[in-house]
Amino acid sequence: MTYVILHALAPIFVIMILGFYAGKAKMVDNQNVSLLNIFVMDFALPAALFAATVQTPWTGIVEQSPLILVLVLAMWITYAAIYFICTKVFKKSPQDAAVLTLTVALPNYAALGLPILSSVLGDAPSTSLSVAVSIACGSVLMTPFCLLILEREKARLSGENQGSSLALLPVLMWRSVKKPIVWAPLLGVILSAIGIKMPEIFLASIKPLGLSATASALFLTGVILSARKLKINGPVLLSCVAKNLVQPFIAWGLVLAFGLSGQVAVTAILMIALSAGFFGIVFGNRFGVQSPDAEASLLISSVLCIVTLPLFISLTAALH
Repeated sequence: MTYVILHALAPIFVIMILGFYAGKAKMVDNQNVSLLNIFVMDFALPAALFAATVQTPWTGIVEQSPLILVLVLAMWITYAAIYFICTKVFKKSPQDAAVLTLTVALPNYAALGLPILSSVLGDAPSTSLSVAVSIACGSVLMTPFCLLILEREKARLSGENQGSSLALLPVLMWRSVKKPIVWAPLLGVILSAIGIKMPEIFLASIKPLGLSATASALFLTGVILSARKLKINGPVLLSCVAKNLVQPFIAWGLVLAFGLSGQVAVTAILMIALSAGFFGIVFGNRFGVQSPDAEASLLISSVLCIVTLPLFISLTAALH
């Protein structure tokens, strides 16, 4: 099992190292990655998320509602707790806290979900469906939180915020929804719900773009990291413990509270037990927000996952 996890994590580290090298060697300007960020955030990732959601049968999504409930609650609870601690205890700015908390709360479903789940539960169609549903949950129900905070602070800095945050909420929500990273997966869910199937030629056309999404995002993350110095501090340690240990146990508690068992229970816990994701860092960079703590948490969480993920795979064996 350790080999399987290493095999799944290897591409993450290799692609990030390549991006890191490209930035350090000045093959890519690591101080100005706006063009690469636009490609990742406005084209590659939206294409991948749209394809994943629009091809997920609505009946399958409905059947996965217990999984969705556990995933969403585990992510929301973690996000709220870490954001509160970062802003109130560690006195981080709202932008920095938003980027860090999204990095921690949203697991790396895209890169690790399928290889890990397939190794534990087999290559059944339900496995791919569960991963697609997990990605949809994260993109539709998690990322808008971070975007709303980033848009709010951007408005404040530009002098637009003349009223309360509540009064600005409709404007901020519209700005968030307009972004392809939000509306693309949401559109996919809506089309799936009303039974509209996209033409095969269209899906085939955007498939190469979607396939490049994870690799591009990881490469971009490596380039961003090349311009920073890795620092380990209180927020980083808290984030790594929360991501790799606390959040999976939150999911486990929810599984027990809802009386779930079998494949659904195992899937929910293992999906949450994956390492930190890269969305937060990529989002922050798009808004000009640099979060060294989020970057350090991503790296350390990915390394710790080699130890913590086998732990949860062993613990969940009794739930099969």
